Formats: sequence, structure tokens, C-alpha cells
Amino acid sequence: MLAGCAQFKYYFQAAQGQYSLWSDTRPIEDWLGDPATDLKLKARLEKARMIRRFAVKELGLPDNASYKNYAALNRPFVLWNVVATPELSLHPIQWCFPIAGCVSYKGYYNKDDAAAYAEELRAEGNDVQMGGVPAYSTLGWFSDPLLSTFINYSDAELARMVFHELAHQVVYIQGDSRFNEAFATAVEEAGVNRWLELYGDPPMREAYARYSARRKDFLNLLVKHRQMLAELYASKQSVKRKREGKARIFASLQAEYKELKVSWGGYAGYDRFFAEKLTNAHLAAVATYNDLLPGFRALLVQQKDFPHFYAAVQSMSNLPSVERHERLTQLARLAPPAPDTTVAERPSETAGAH
Repeated sequence: MLAGCAQFKYYFQAAQGQYSLWSDTRPIEDWLGDPATDLKLKARLEKARMIRRFAVKELGLPDNASYKNYAALNRPFVLWNVVATPELSLHPIQWCFPIAGCVSYKGYYNKDDAAAYAEELRAEGNDVQMGGVPAYSTLGWFSDPLLSTFINYSDAELARMVFHELAHQVVYIQGDSRFNEAFATAVEEAGVNRWLELYGDPPMREAYARYSARRKDFLNLLVKHRQMLAELYASKQSVKRKREGKARIFASLQAEYKELKVSWGGYAGYDRFFAEKLTNAHLAAVATYNDLLPGFRALLVQQKDFPHFYAAVQSMSNLPSVERHERLTQLARLAPPAPDTTVAERPSETAGAH
């Protein structure tokens, strides 16, 4: 009964949060026609409309009501996601829902509610991370709006966000976050590259190249230490030794990040990742977004255009999980090396609460 009550409260806050979001949403045209709308916001909304049209025309993404409305929220994030793992494991705890299936995070519209649940999980001995989320997809069930939490991103970043979340409406498999997120990331990467080719000027392209290079560096740092932890946890060492090794690995991650910041000229955009004590949960989602990404990149090159790519992904989605993952792994092995613009910080930026 207690479990049922807790689940009801969770669904209630989710429904209440979604309803509140709808209540604050107005069509872009209303904002643009309102004399009280700030001129900077009007410019960002015009840019978002241009990106939305590009997504349909150039990327073949759904032409529906998503991202044709805007909501101004009085908070920095639309959601806060809680991710958790056992103390000596990198495998995230799963939560299962009627539409999204099983996912490795639990989203809350209220930061205090998320923090309280994170504390419950910690009290049970788990490693926990709580991170703010600027956007999420309802998978086409509802009309997802543009939000104040990401509307002021750079043009390329705004485009990346919209392309990624719309891609979830093209293909989504219940319970396979690794497949879903890697697919959406492949679409966003290719989409932003095409966007910059058509609409970017040299300074914009250079800025995004620097941004992508820093993300790649940061991802490599996380992957390196994640692998070290995986080897440690798979070893036959005692629990005491594993705990000591875990502490050393996270200390190394902190130290190497400081060195990385120096090489970036002091860029501090990833400092929020270290805002709370580092845990397995901070690294658990790295695999979700990146393990299958090389295979999707190779498949897109192989299929040559987005309609054929989507059809191939849809066909692959009908296979058993193990088989479709293996096919993507094989595609990655056979493909020539490709430029890597992977998103590393997704758990705290755009881990969509589908």
C-alpha cells in the first residue's frame, strides 16, 4: 500500500507539472504580436521557427504542433532528473512507466521533491545524481513547447535541442534508452552540421567547433574513468579494496578535469557536473548516449539520406534488443573513423524525461 501511495504521488506531480506547463504555453505568433514581449525574446522565437521549418524540410522530422508554442517558466530547468546506481556498480536503477517503458532516471517538476527522493535513494546505500533538465519529449503524445529554459541557447545549440527531441518522435523503443538516445544524438549531430553549412557564418562555425571539441575532451575523460571503475567492480577484490579504489578513481577524475580546464583556457562550463560529490550515477548515463552512437553514424552514411536512415532504424527497432545492438556494433566496426561531436553532459542538460 505504501508503494502504491508513493507511485500515485509521483504520477500526480507529473500530471500536475505537465498541466502547469500547458497553462503557461502560448503560440509563438501570440508572443511575437504582443508589444510587451521583449525584443530579444522575439528574435529567439523567430530563430526557433526557422529551425523548426528546417527540421521538417531538411531532416524529415515530424511536422506537428511541437515547438510551435512557447512557455516562460519561473525556474532554470523544466525538470530535475534523479539517477541512481548501487554502490559498486555502474548499472543504473530502472523505473518503468506505461508509455516510456523502463528508463534509468526519474523526473520531478519540483526541485525539492527530486532532492527528497535522491536522499531516500542515498539512505538505501545507492550512488545518486540529481541534475536539471532544460527540455524533454513527450514522444508526440502532446505538443512539446519551446521553453525559457533553453530558448537563449546559441543558434546551433537551440537547433541541436530541437532536432534531438523531435527525433524521439520518429523512433522510440520502450525500455531501450541506449538505442533511443544514441539515435536522437546521431540525428542532432548530422542536423546541426547541415544547419551550420547552410546558415552558419565563420565565427559561428568556429565557436561550435570549439564547443564540440571541449565536449569531446570531457566525454573522453568520463569514458576513461568509467572504464577504470568497470574493471575495478568486475575484479575479485574485497569490498573494502573496491571502495578505496573507487575513491582514488574519482579523485583522479577531479584532478584531470582541473588540468583539462587549464587546456581550455579556464572554460568552466562543466563545473556544474562537479557541483555535488561524484558517484557512479554521474557516469552511468555516459553509455546510454554514446555506446551505440558510432553505429548510427555509420548507418546514416550508409543510407545517404534521412528518410532511408529513419526507415532502416525503424526496421532495426523491430529486432530483439540484443540483435539490434549487435548490428549497430558491427556497423561501427566496419565504418571508417568519423568526427566525434558527441554530447557528454547529457545527463544534466537534456536527458529527456520521456
